[in-house]
Amino acid sequence: MPPVPPLPTRSAARSAGHPDTRAVHAGRADLRALGVHVPSIDLSSTNPLPSVEIGGDSYEALATGGLLPEGGTAVYQRLWNPTTGRFEEALAELEGAEQAVAFSSGMAAITACLLAARAEGRGHVVAVRPLYGGTDHLLATGLLGTEVTYADADEVDAAIRPDTGLVVVETPANPTLELVDLAALAARCGDVPLMVDNTFATPVLQQPIRLGATLVVHSATKYLGGHGDVLAGVVATSAEWAQKLRPVRAVTGGILHPLASYLLHRGLQTLPLRVRHQSDSAGKLALWLAEQPAVERVFYPGLPDCDPLGLVGTQMSAPGSVLAFSLRGGYAAAASAAERCELVTHAVSLGGVDSLIQHPASLTHRPVAPEARPHASVLRLSVGLEDIEDLCDDLARALA
Repeated sequence: MPPVPPLPTRSAARSAGHPDTRAVHAGRADLRALGVHVPSIDLSSTNPLPSVEIGGDSYEALATGGLLPEGGTAVYQRLWNPTTGRFEEALAELEGAEQAVAFSSGMAAITACLLAARAEGRGHVVAVRPLYGGTDHLLATGLLGTEVTYADADEVDAAIRPDTGLVVVETPANPTLELVDLAALAARCGDVPLMVDNTFATPVLQQPIRLGATLVVHSATKYLGGHGDVLAGVVATSAEWAQKLRPVRAVTGGILHPLASYLLHRGLQTLPLRVRHQSDSAGKLALWLAEQPAVERVFYPGLPDCDPLGLVGTQMSAPGSVLAFSLRGGYAAAASAAERCELVTHAVSLGGVDSLIQHPASLTHRPVAPEARPHASVLRLSVGLEDIEDLCDDLARALA
């Protein structure tokens, strides 16, 4: 077997034109030269070594965080895989990043960021709540040997210490969709890297690196895959930080499986269409919910009272397709409504083609400290591609 050729560099593979065009063509610049129309899936767990020297040099480069060298071999799938590399190259282009590193889940991606910072002796993290429950729990427990200080976005600079390795934020935030001004926050971070969870917005609606972020994390399980059939995470970042993350991924075994990488790369092609259509439907649904007698409040960035800084239209190009709402009947009403939905699936996760509803305080945010946990009356709704009238009809029956 001949050595595996490296993928084109990002500068060589960059697709011109509109973001929709880049979503279709990113990571595919060499297909015509290869004589194929879609990327192949390389499922090899191990690769033949052309020689001891080439094998050793390739292993050294990949295990220490580098990219596949010219004329090298992929050696072993835990270190690198060409199918995964294609997805990484495409996602980096959409986020405006130099490189991207893909992981077996969103939490594996976040874990690698924390471990990479801690490996440099900076185990303190400043976090802005609300966050995804898994992220909040990981930080609060100190499971990875990190220490966390929770702070409001406008107080982050005061919370930073000499050993602070990361500032962590999620915007729009899970589950109540608060927005944070990323440019202002990045300025407060100074030299401390800012890690932004961009899962809810996707690169279609928001590119945090252009606003000063260092690391952009996605639970790729959600919108990037878009069909509820793949588990994955990815970090878009600088070449310097990517080189720090890849060794963590290699030694912890957190690399993304090539079949999942293929599905994600395919999912990117329809990402702009899905995200914009779902966001449009979510906006209509938010207005409808606000008029329902059983609904106390709707949390959605497209509503004026939920975007006091005017970030939709400036930082974000659209409000997105996740919303939350509280019910006047408290926990009992929320639990009943979630269980009574028929078209909308009662399940965790979000960002797929079908609509999902869940009770965050009981599920995704159950491990979060009581003072930061969502209210028991709150439901989170991820709006899919269904007809808006059908969704309203289903929710009306559930709320009756």
